[in-house]
Amino acid sequence: MRIYLDNCCLQRPLDDQTQPRIRVETEAVLAILAAVEIGDIILLSSEALEYEVGHTPDEKRRTEASAILSLAKERLEIIGEVEELAGSLESRGIGAMDAVHLALASTAKADFFATCDDKLLRKASAVTGLGCRAISILGLVSEVLG
Repeated sequence: MRIYLDNCCLQRPLDDQTQPRIRVETEAVLAILAAVEIGDIILLSSEALEYEVGHTPDEKRRTEASAILSLAKERLEIIGEVEELAGSLESRGIGAMDAVHLALASTAKADFFATCDDKLLRKASAVTGLGCRAISILGLVSEVLG
């Protein structure tokens, strides 16, 4: 099983853990990463994720997210097909970077594109014909580890 975690998933363990939802999503991210480490799940990285993580102002967050990405077995590149799909997704109201991440996961035929962003998930779920399934991080845990 191949999964693409967007940057908000990568950053979730470093968010304010006093909020119950964030704590639960952090546990979900950590459970997925444990499955990645033992080889049950293949984590996908991309040049877009590396770019976004590399531009994270906080050094600790940048370092931690980079460490997560180092677990990835595949690295996706932005090619013409990705750019074309990202443009189409952007025209449907999905933000530019989110559209690139979703397009990368879709064109790579990832099993899942996971996010903690409710707005992105709602918009991505409304798109038909994607090569991956958009899902919340909590949904991903119940789907693949439940």
